Amino acid sequence: MKIRFLGAAGEVTGSCYRVECGGYRFLVDCGIHQGANEDERNREPFPFALGELDAVFLTHAHMDHSGRIPYLVRQGFGGPVWTTPAAARLVEILWHDSARLMKEEAEWRTRKASRRGLPPVEPLYDEDDVDKALKLLRPVEWETRNSASAGVAFSLHDAGHILGSSSIAFDLQEEGKTTRIVFSGDLGQQFPAVDRAPSVIREADYVLIESTYGDRLHKDDQATREEFRQVILTALKDRGKVLIPSFVVDRAQRILFELSLMQVEGLLPEVPIFLDSPMGVRATDLYRAYGDTLSGEVRRYAASGVDLFSPKGFKSVSSPEDSQKLNEISFCIILAGSGMCTGGRIVHHLKHGAWNPKNHIIFVGYQAYGTLGRRIVDGETGLRIAGEEVAIKAQVHTIGGFSAHADRDDLLAWAGNYTTNPLFFVTHGEPRASQALSVSLQERGLRAIVPSAGQEFLIEPEVSVRRVPAAPAAPRREGQNVLDELELLLKWLRRDEEGLMGSEETRNLLLSARTLLEVAARGKGGA
Repeated sequence: MKIRFLGAAGEVTGSCYRVECGGYRFLVDCGIHQGANEDERNREPFPFALGELDAVFLTHAHMDHSGRIPYLVRQGFGGPVWTTPAAARLVEILWHDSARLMKEEAEWRTRKASRRGLPPVEPLYDEDDVDKALKLLRPVEWETRNSASAGVAFSLHDAGHILGSSSIAFDLQEEGKTTRIVFSGDLGQQFPAVDRAPSVIREADYVLIESTYGDRLHKDDQATREEFRQVILTALKDRGKVLIPSFVVDRAQRILFELSLMQVEGLLPEVPIFLDSPMGVRATDLYRAYGDTLSGEVRRYAASGVDLFSPKGFKSVSSPEDSQKLNEISFCIILAGSGMCTGGRIVHHLKHGAWNPKNHIIFVGYQAYGTLGRRIVDGETGLRIAGEEVAIKAQVHTIGGFSAHADRDDLLAWAGNYTTNPLFFVTHGEPRASQALSVSLQERGLRAIVPSAGQEFLIEPEVSVRRVPAAPAAPRREGQNVLDELELLLKWLRRDEEGLMGSEETRNLLLSARTLLEVAARGKGGA
């Protein structure tokens, strides 16, 4: 048995893992890359023969996990794609929207290319590819055991991340021995507002665990709610626009939920609220349709006749013309995708509103390196947006606690449910986050390693693992790993600074370490 890390190793986009058991070969997720050089990376050939790929297992609908499946189909894949019914409904919305945006982008780039005598630009995939991919979907319910082949059984478990999201447990049999591997997918928080808490899984030999927020904590739900309310009320006092870049699956529904709660509690008057996303409107309808899979709070309000996804003053926006008319409204709340401002209608609203100091931009989700959203959060004061230079004078806020991702303690709580002492592969995180979670797991007596992109491992039933030589990863500066480890060590030491400094032996060791570091810093550590 082998597992190869093809994506989301050292980053949080492009999730893709290839598993081989006997003669059966499958992928877990096949997502697009987001951020720097995303178009080039998404067009890279798959590092395996498509004729040897038997199936894809999809943890959830987000594009960084599902978005390259239509491209896989375009290249010739025709096997089953296993996922939940809700995830299958969501990817239908997301993939069609993605194909439409790709077509528009390709047409725009082709017009530019033709003026320079260059060939036309093709989209990554089109509507026909999406239709073919949708026909391959094989929805199965949570908590049911299914057989993919003679040696591969699997079950899906609620991951609590977004509607229909799953962790996937595989029981792989080879030479009469069975090995259980669990892929966490993206995990939700232990005490969520809209979705349910992740399911408990107790047995595994190996676990791939995400680490998006493996090095930090979110504010608790009540603190996040209070922070959001204060920001909204403060922003509305300026009588400008409140722009909320939002992932239109899960995050948009959470923000509508919070605005509705404010009105139910008498904190928010009726104000114009727009969800400027046809896809977001359709996704919200799905949340209503699958309401029985959501949190107790959502179900309680729904039972009393309150639709928490439709606050007073709310209007959905579908056509581009209606979206453009929002430029004429000076006082309102606008939710629009994409959540990282890499495309979608929020780019249009930022172009027309980010220059105004009366306006507010509220980020309610993770912003990956290289994205427009991340650059705004990092404080860049002038950016090129939709072809124009725009001064960023709007007030910028970041609300981290609404993340659909688990934080460090949530991840550790989920990992602590296992009773079989599995080996954890820490993935789907930026390097520092993954390393930090690995350390935290080890501090709790658990075994953890952080794989590199392209790395392949031989998996054995006795819970041992051997590396297989892999294609070289991107080069790192000599000593960079050591510096990363030193940063983490310092972080651990600060957790009990008072106790450490109370020991004379420890103080002497730290002073010696400081001396060595000073020598290294002066460049005299060589000869």
